Amino acid sequence: MFDGLKEKLGRFKDDVEAEAETETEAETAMDADTDTAATEPAESDAAGADESGDDGPGLAKKAALAATGRTIITEEELEAPLEALELELLSGDVEMGVAREITERIRERLVGDTRKQVESGEQVIERAIGDALREVISVGQFDFEDRITAADKPVVIVFTGVNGVGKTTSIAKLSRWLEERGLSSVIANGDTYRAGANEQIEEHAEALGTKIITHQQGGDPAAVIYDAVEYAEANGIDVVLGDTAGRLHTSNDLMAQLEKIDRVVDPDMTLFVDEAVAGQDATNRAREFNDAAEIDGAILTKADADSQGGAAISIAHVTGKPILFLGTGQGYDDLDRFDPDEIVDRLLRDEE
Repeated sequence: MFDGLKEKLGRFKDDVEAEAETETEAETAMDADTDTAATEPAESDAAGADESGDDGPGLAKKAALAATGRTIITEEELEAPLEALELELLSGDVEMGVAREITERIRERLVGDTRKQVESGEQVIERAIGDALREVISVGQFDFEDRITAADKPVVIVFTGVNGVGKTTSIAKLSRWLEERGLSSVIANGDTYRAGANEQIEEHAEALGTKIITHQQGGDPAAVIYDAVEYAEANGIDVVLGDTAGRLHTSNDLMAQLEKIDRVVDPDMTLFVDEAVAGQDATNRAREFNDAAEIDGAILTKADADSQGGAAISIAHVTGKPILFLGTGQGYDDLDRFDPDEIVDRLLRDEE
């Protein structure tokens, strides 16, 4: 992302530096005219005071800013780089409404503001882009480990998402992540509709040495997770990790089942899982799942294959909930805490 933007930023830098040179020349010209102006009637000064009108800062204000080493940022000079930014965000699978909001935030923040003349136009707008992206993808961030550690036990976490995005594997990874921090877990297979679901999650549980609660195929998912909660309470287990059917966000029956789990189990946390490479499809699904049973955060899988970051930006924006983890491989240890600063720095980093 941002490869095309950097070329525009370079031209923006040249334009702004040229403007700064013009303003410096204007300041010199004003200094040269000062002696002449001093001998003219005072009425001339009064007449010239309002020459700037309402179309923007006049020469006197620009010269005053130039004297302090600052210059004004105009909407015209931002137009090309902001248009390029919006196109780059869209090409990086950021939802259109989110892309426009980001560019508007930058426009409102910069137009009419002043910048140091020693600072290039590229530096100004790149910093503004970084700030706007951080505001979007840092929404609702919290320390997951602190929250789990401090909460009453058992903590019940339910996982939602469509088929094939790595939801079950993410549950196994989180079980390992918890174990490494001294927290025990039990897995509940609430995916009772899919043939082979029990076998898949049982393989993970056996490899991890984690207890699993299952019912027969076609059973009530809410009942499975409820039984896992009772097991955790009776055996001093810290966290219940409840899988659910990989329901399509367009399936009313399955979304109703998700709502039932939410009512019966009353989980402490609901996490949405999708692929970082799914782009706007992931954004649409996140919105639907959040409407059915409000999520508390998201895990994005296949993040190692995604250099765009569009899904993270869009999901955080449309749900108002944080991205908590990134799946970065197939191993149980391939689960990384999401760091907004790291993502933004990667998006803005120059390509060598």
